[in-house]
Amino acid sequence: MQTTHATGGHMIGREPSPTVIERVEVYGYDVTYVHGTYVMSGDRRITSLASTIVRVVTAGGVDGFGEVCPLGSTYLPAFSGGARAAMAELAPAVVGSDVRSPADLGERLDRALMGHGYAKSAIDIACWDALGKHVGLSVAALLGGERQRSFPLYFAVPLGSRQEMAEYVDARRAEGIHRFQLKLGADPYEDAARVRFVADRADEDDVIIADANCGWRVQDAVIAARLMNDLDHVFYEQPCPTLEECLLVRRRTTLPMVLDEVITGIPALLRAHSKRAMEAINLKVGRVGGLTRGKLMRDLCQELGLRMTIEDTWGGDVTTAAVAHLAASTAPDALFTVSFMNDWVNEHVAGHQPRSEQGVGVLPGGPGLGIEVDLERLGSPVSVFTARD
Repeated sequence: MQTTHATGGHMIGREPSPTVIERVEVYGYDVTYVHGTYVMSGDRRITSLASTIVRVVTAGGVDGFGEVCPLGSTYLPAFSGGARAAMAELAPAVVGSDVRSPADLGERLDRALMGHGYAKSAIDIACWDALGKHVGLSVAALLGGERQRSFPLYFAVPLGSRQEMAEYVDARRAEGIHRFQLKLGADPYEDAARVRFVADRADEDDVIIADANCGWRVQDAVIAARLMNDLDHVFYEQPCPTLEECLLVRRRTTLPMVLDEVITGIPALLRAHSKRAMEAINLKVGRVGGLTRGKLMRDLCQELGLRMTIEDTWGGDVTTAAVAHLAASTAPDALFTVSFMNDWVNEHVAGHQPRSEQGVGVLPGGPGLGIEVDLERLGSPVSVFTARD
């Protein structure tokens, strides 16, 4: 275990406020996919991922937790080793700062390290958790108010044969799920047939999202769109890697468009909206740098009339709690769907809380994130950062 000392501006010459961060601890654990192997376009296969948990401890003895779990190293410009290495730069920058000032915390993180928003997100979430505990309010209340305590969930369907994907959908529907994100990005003719095969078996309440995860060239994406154009209840998600390519496809389909990987922050969101590129986005908390920036983007989407899927790239109980609070503080008519990642993994560090019920996510009660993280399950921290005595 590595212990590093840091000097923070709030710690010099006076007694620190109870809300000042005195220590940052970094933990690691592995999460495995609950259904074996998760398959995406480009033959990207996931069975296990390394997740990083951050714990901040304040002078008042209150702690807060955050989590970041990149989806491998080839999904986004993020990977688990990068998250943990970045903590050596980021954690000392927030020791001595006050959890009551998210803006100051964000500026400190940005001054310490350019980019790497996924790593910053874990610290940001942990600070919101600690702030909520200090003031006795849920993170949802701090993010704008608890506007709904439950919300519809979706499940991603790994790329496979038509029959395999349909059987997967049937099994999740029996569990109460009615929103399905079909992983595509292979041969466009076969992919369209996969979607049609599932759609033909769908219930009236089902929503089907055809998601290539940037896996198609424009020509293939246009072919797939043409073949799916007549399908009801089908949405088209991020067929190509760039906004420009997705715009070319959008002009050739009437399917409602969802953008995901290209929505990296507010500038990207505004650019895509100015081009009328989508009806909805996937707002991933880790990709945009945490709940502070996630709230800004959420509020902007609400003003622009865009719907959102609120989620993260991957994770366990802590990630799921952060997602639940951002979703619960979102206007119901602006929320497309939500993912509870702790239903996707076998490992649970907070007792599998928050818990879904029959395809519906439920906001945990209590201050902060509303969960109790079991430190014994996490074991010894990978590194600890404290203020210099």
